[in-house]
Amino acid sequence: MTTKMIDFLKRYEIWVFLTLAPMLNFVITFAKSKGVIEFFPYTNGRFYALMFLLLFIVKITKGNEGIKNLFRPMLVWKVHPKWYVFSLLFAFTIGLITLVIVAFYNGDMSILDFEIYIPTLKFTLFLLSWAFLGEVVWIGYAFRELSKITKPFYATQVIGFVWSLWWLPSVYINVGVIEDLPVWPLFLNMMGAAGMCAIVYSKTRSGICVLVIQSMLNMSLVLLPISPDAGDHTYTIFAVLYFIIMLVFMYFMPPKIDSNSLKL
Repeated sequence: MTTKMIDFLKRYEIWVFLTLAPMLNFVITFAKSKGVIEFFPYTNGRFYALMFLLLFIVKITKGNEGIKNLFRPMLVWKVHPKWYVFSLLFAFTIGLITLVIVAFYNGDMSILDFEIYIPTLKFTLFLLSWAFLGEVVWIGYAFRELSKITKPFYATQVIGFVWSLWWLPSVYINVGVIEDLPVWPLFLNMMGAAGMCAIVYSKTRSGICVLVIQSMLNMSLVLLPISPDAGDHTYTIFAVLYFIIMLVFMYFMPPKIDSNSLKL
């Protein structure tokens, strides 16, 4: 890699990453659609490919110390227990509110008569690993980097938008995602998720709390009947609620990031 290329990468690092990340998943998903990659390597490998892309870029721009700083928030666990409780219950609570709204709108309470689906340990570990990689990439790195050049709220919405673009190829081939996800609610959901993750991070400086809130968002879509196959636009209502409630939190508890928290 030439000096000019390295200088360009250092100057536009975050934008290079945010451009390459969705493009990388497009290439991987295209390979899956052509049968080059099997289901299991695709489902998990795209997350690790995203991480390796980030590590490659940060290694060039910031060296080993930059890589260490990516994972530092994951070592912060001594925070007030209320944040663990909040992170555990936030998405699940919105899911329950969604079901109540659907039930009253349809005049049919049967949707509230459901059994919580208990995923297997293997699937749960996969969800946790995906949330871990997502925390490091989208919040631990992208949010901190973008917050250096724009307001935290705008940073979260850019991240949520690009995060959605990263998911789009998988949604298009309907593999490795909840089936039949509608596109515009997906964007709202991801922008809401990025906002809530940033709020939790700014209040705790803990990657673990971010991991919990993001894991519970993923888990709530599995535990509760709010995915698209539940019908009645349940997922859409959930995504809209999640986004609107995120905006409320942003107004009353806007993320405030100091220079130490932005250090990479």
